[in-house]
Amino acid sequence: MSNKIVQTAGRALLGEFAPEFAHFNDDVLFGENFEGKSYLAPISKEQIPIFNVTFELCCKNHWHIHHAKAGGGQLLICVGGRGYYQEWGKEPVEMTPGTVINIPADIKHWHGAADDSWFSHLAVEIPGEETSTEWCEIVAD
Repeated sequence: MSNKIVQTAGRALLGEFAPEFAHFNDDVLFGENFEGKSYLAPISKEQIPIFNVTFELCCKNHWHIHHAKAGGGQLLICVGGRGYYQEWGKEPVEMTPGTVINIPADIKHWHGAADDSWFSHLAVEIPGEETSTEWCEIVAD
């Protein structure tokens, strides 16, 4: 049996390199915009930052929108467990290993673990101009 390793990037490591991800890690991922526990592990800091986000059972983030004046958005690649992605006004999409979700800028959505499974995905932030994240309401069951 292996030990669970919890990694956090924090402002000390990401503040200058990726301020948005530093905020995401310190204030959001481990802050008030998730229901349940989740963990962030940096995979790459070169060219395009890639992070592995792992959600414990039932954990999900709140509805949110990745805004951008141009470009932007997010790419999610499921690497383990089972989870869901949902766009506002649409049915949830089940994510299992290998599922890829392209999220254009300005689409309200959430993602997180199924009630009976942990869930892990790679999060790739698509470069854009004047990017920001708007956090919205809790996802209703």
